[in-house]
Amino acid sequence: MSDIVYTYTDEAPALATFSLYPIIENFLSKAGVSIEMVDISLAGRVLAAFSDELNLNINDDLKFLGKLTEDKNANIIKLPNISASIPQLNACIKELQEKGFNVPNFVNEPKNDEEKTIKEKYLKVLGSAVNPVLRQGNSIRTAAKAVKNYAKTHPHNNGIWNKNVKTEIFYMDKGDFYSNEKSTVFKNDTTLTIKFTADNKKEKILKNDLRISKNEVVDATFMSAKELDKFIEKSLDYALQNNLLYSVHLKATMMKVSDPVIFGHFVKEFFKVVFNEYKLEFEKLGINENNGLKDLFERLENSKLKDEILSKFDEIYKTRPNLAMVDSDKGITNLHVPSDVIIDASIPAMLRNSGKMWDKNGELKECLAVIPDKTYAVVYESMLNDLKKNGSLDPSIIGSVTNVGLMAKKAEEYGSHDKTFVIEEDGKIEVFDKKEKYFEFEVKKGDIFRMTTVKDEAIKNWIKIAFDLAKEKDIKPIFWLDKNRAHDNNLIKIIKNEVKDSKEYEILAPKDALIKTNEIIRSGKDAISVTGNVLRDYLTDLYPILELGTSAKMLSIVPLLNGGGMFETGAGGSAPKHAEQLLNENHLRWDSLGEFMALAQSLKYLDKPKAKILGAALDDAICKFLENDKSPKRKVGEPDTRNSHFYLALYFADELLKTDLKKEFEILAKELKENEKIINDELLKVQGKGADLGGYYKFDPKKAEEILRPSKTLNKIIG
Repeated sequence: MSDIVYTYTDEAPALATFSLYPIIENFLSKAGVSIEMVDISLAGRVLAAFSDELNLNINDDLKFLGKLTEDKNANIIKLPNISASIPQLNACIKELQEKGFNVPNFVNEPKNDEEKTIKEKYLKVLGSAVNPVLRQGNSIRTAAKAVKNYAKTHPHNNGIWNKNVKTEIFYMDKGDFYSNEKSTVFKNDTTLTIKFTADNKKEKILKNDLRISKNEVVDATFMSAKELDKFIEKSLDYALQNNLLYSVHLKATMMKVSDPVIFGHFVKEFFKVVFNEYKLEFEKLGINENNGLKDLFERLENSKLKDEILSKFDEIYKTRPNLAMVDSDKGITNLHVPSDVIIDASIPAMLRNSGKMWDKNGELKECLAVIPDKTYAVVYESMLNDLKKNGSLDPSIIGSVTNVGLMAKKAEEYGSHDKTFVIEEDGKIEVFDKKEKYFEFEVKKGDIFRMTTVKDEAIKNWIKIAFDLAKEKDIKPIFWLDKNRAHDNNLIKIIKNEVKDSKEYEILAPKDALIKTNEIIRSGKDAISVTGNVLRDYLTDLYPILELGTSAKMLSIVPLLNGGGMFETGAGGSAPKHAEQLLNENHLRWDSLGEFMALAQSLKYLDKPKAKILGAALDDAICKFLENDKSPKRKVGEPDTRNSHFYLALYFADELLKTDLKKEFEILAKELKENEKIINDELLKVQGKGADLGGYYKFDPKKAEEILRPSKTLNKIIG
C-alpha cells in the first residue's frame, strides 16, 4: 500500500487532477513518499459494478477504499465526486455504451430476476454511494488560518440586506419527516424487521436482518404524500400572490430514494393539468416526473402530440409563479433536473445574492425558497431572518465557524437509503424484533417511509472530538440539537450522560444555535458548531460561502475510527459549471486550494520525517500562493487552474529550499523560476476555444492530458 491514496473523481476536480497530480507525484517522489491514484468516478463505479459480466478486469476501487478505512495507517485524500441522480446515471450509461462498453440500461421497475440484479448493482452506484463507504469517522471542517486571513484582507461581496427583502423560506407545518419522527435507543444487540401490512391484510417484508447494536439510536418516520401535495399547492399560490420567484431546494443526490420522489411531486403539482390530461400518453412514453422536465421534454420528441402538449405547458407557465432558473440562457428551470439544485449549495448562493435567484430573463429576483421538511429548513429561515434584521455578514470582520460533524458509520439520514420505501398502497408499517414492536405508522399510498440509525461508537467519538477541539481552541462548543425532535432528544441525553457535570458547552435548537453562532462571529470571535450529518453537510457550505466566498477552500479532516485519516478537499457544487466552461472556452476555474491543504495535512500525518518537512513547506507555500493571489480567475484569457498549479509548484519548491530537503529540490526550483514567463504564456495561449475531452463522465485520458497539461516546458520539468 502506498503512503497516500489519492482519489480520481468527476467533472472539474477530475480535470484539475490531470494537471495537479503529476506535480504532486514529482514532489513526493523526491522525498521518498509514495502515492497512488484510485478511480471512484461515476463511470469508474459503473464499470467496476459490471466488470465480471463484461470481462473488463477493473478493480472495485471504492471497495478497496472501504477496506482501507479500517487500516490504522490509512491516509486518503478524497476529492468531490458526483452523487448521481437517475438522469445523471442514465447519461453516464449512454456515454459508456457509445464508447463500446456494453453496460446494461438502468431499469427502475425490474420485471425479472436479471433486471432486479442489474437494478441492485446500480443502486450501489446511485446517490451517496461513495461517502457512506469512506466516512468511517467524524469530521472536523474548518478554515485554515491562511485562508481566513486572505478572506479578511480580500473580502468578497455578500450582497445587501435589510428588513424589506421579501424572500422567504417555506416549509411544511405537518405531515413531514420532522413531525412524524419516533426514536429509540436500543439497550441490547438485536435484529429488526420492517413489515408493511396493506389494508386488505396482504403483508410484505420490506427489510429483515437489520442488525442493531447495543446503545444504537434508531429513528423511524414518514412524509405524507397527501400533505406534501397540499403544501406544494399552498406554496405555489403564496409565491404567485406575493410576486416571488419560485424555487425548490432538495438533496436529490445524497438522499437518493426520498428526495427525487419529493422533487417529482413538485414537477407533477406545478404542471398538474398537463399530467392529468395526458396521463396515458405520458405512461406510453415512459415519463417519470421524478426525473424532471429535461427528461420529460426529451421523451416528448417521440410523441405525435408533442406540439399540443408543449403549448399546454406554455399555458400553465402563465398561471403559475415564475420559476427560478439554473441557466436562463438555455431555459433550464429549477424543475428541469433533480440534481441541478442541491440545497447545500443553492441556498447559500441565494443568501450571498441578497436573497435573490435568477429568473427567465437572466435577472436576479426575490424568491420563495421551498424546503418541504421542517427539520433543517428552520436553519436557513433563521439565517435569512438574521440577515434581514442585522445586515450582511462582513467577511473582513467576522470570525470563523468550525464544524464537528457526526457522520461515521453511515450516521443518520445519509445512511437511510436501504431503509427508505415509497408506500404502494394504504396500510401500516411495523418495526419489530423477536421480543417486541418498536415503531408503528399508519401510512397511505405514496407516503415516503424511512429509518435512520447512528451507532454508539460514532456518537461517543463525535462528542470526544468536539470537546478535544473546544479545549484546544478554548471555545465553548454549541451542539445544534432540538429537544422537540425525537432523534435529537435522545442524543441530548447521551451527551449529558457522557460529559456529566461539565458546563463548558451549550445545547441549542438549530434555529437558535444559528442566531447564537452569528452573534459570536459578528463580534469577530470564532465558534464551534457540533452537528448531525445533514447539518454538517449544510453548514459546511453555508458558513464557508458567506465567510470565504466558496466552500472549496475549507479544510476537512476525518480522523477514522480505527486510527487512519481521510482528508477531504472541499465541496463540488460548482464542479459541473466549471467543467462546462472548460468544454466551451478551454478555461478551468476550479480552485484546488482544498487539494493543496488536504495534501499538506496528509503529509504531516505520515510518520516520515521527510513527509512532515514537505507538509510544513506546503503550508508556507499555500500562504504565499494566497498572498500573491494566484487562485484561478473567472474569465477566459485570465490565469486559470493550470496557472494556479504552476504557482503552487513554484512556491512549494522555493519553500523547500529553506529545509533539509534543499538538495533534492534545487534544480526543480531553479527551472521553475527561470521558465515562469514561458510556462504562463504556454498555459494561457490555449484558452478561448472549445476543448474536446472525448467524453464527460469518462474522459479520453490522452485528450484530457493534452488539454490540462498544455505547457511543454512545464511538462518537461515535471515529467
